[in-house]
Amino acid sequence: MKSIIFQSIADLHSHIGQEVAVSDWLCIPQSQIQAFADTTNDHQWIHTDVEMARNESPYGSTIAHGFLTMSLIPSFLESCIQYPFVKTTINYGLNKVRFPSAVKVNSLIRGRFQIVNLNEIEGGLQIELLITIDIQGVEKPACVANMLIRLYF
Repeated sequence: MKSIIFQSIADLHSHIGQEVAVSDWLCIPQSQIQAFADTTNDHQWIHTDVEMARNESPYGSTIAHGFLTMSLIPSFLESCIQYPFVKTTINYGLNKVRFPSAVKVNSLIRGRFQIVNLNEIEGGLQIELLITIDIQGVEKPACVANMLIRLYF
């Protein structure tokens, strides 16, 4: 894991255009895929039917929902980036999200974070991050997203 603690706004500005953090690898077991399916009512067989996916899926196994992969971004982010001078952080949204590769069951994934841009907002700062979720041993990432986070002081 590569983590970072930003001490100031100037510290954030000095890292624009740079990859600043990489989370630890996280395994995605079938139990997590099933729990996500149950929570979101998305029980498509490619996620939940292990036997059918083994026999009929182009992946040869079940795969994680793209939105499950994306939903792990805050956890990855909090594990490796800190802003001790900030009172609160707010997920402001995503500008663009793509899922270039499927996450097969029991794959290891991790998040990588690059600061794209910073903009002052009333009471704080908005950060645009380029987030790439890698799959161990797979060339194309599972997810690439531009995320906006608001930091309030």
